[in-house]
Amino acid sequence: MESKPDTIKVSAYNREEILASHADLFVTVRGSSVFSGNEAIKKAREVSQLVDELTRFGISSENIHLQGVHIESSSGALLKSSSAIYRLRIRSEKLDQVAELIDIFASQKNATLERIDWKYPEESARERGLEAALAKAKVKAEKIAALMGVKLLGVYDFIENTYDQEAPIPFQSQAVMMKSRMAESAEPSLGMEIQHSKTVQVNVEIWYRVSEFGR
Repeated sequence: MESKPDTIKVSAYNREEILASHADLFVTVRGSSVFSGNEAIKKAREVSQLVDELTRFGISSENIHLQGVHIESSSGALLKSSSAIYRLRIRSEKLDQVAELIDIFASQKNATLERIDWKYPEESARERGLEAALAKAKVKAEKIAALMGVKLLGVYDFIENTYDQEAPIPFQSQAVMMKSRMAESAEPSLGMEIQHSKTVQVNVEIWYRVSEFGR
């Protein structure tokens, strides 16, 4: 173990819960024809139907991205008539839209919501957490030094680490349930609000250099 003479070690942490700022929804669309690039969004019928529905809902076309195309062909030859699976990423800037977007995907027979990637203002939360943890460590070190009869002279060593925990939401089963309900009833969705958060914890360990006793 490394020796750090004439030092005191202080640990502190700050924990903060932050809400997601926006979300990326990843959707696959099974199409009956093969196109690539921007052509797919405009010419693949099943994709363009979904895109039209999303833009009518208020999603900007800039927030709809085609990530890739998986081509399926039973004959081995790639033809325009081959079927394809299109992978889309849709960004929702407003979290209260997510439930309605799930309803839109559920209403499209060929679309499947694969996952939701929640995005957070992590950098600012970590900066705030570091400042708060450092302030706590300094107060703690000053109290310990006063009780021990020594003075803080400076910092010998410093370690920081960040831990964040995100509780997953089982949205896939929810999407399947929505499709089942829509098949049973033509009633419009009443909608719901989806909030998602995670905890960010910043830990610091600081070795302070201290004076001799009584100085």
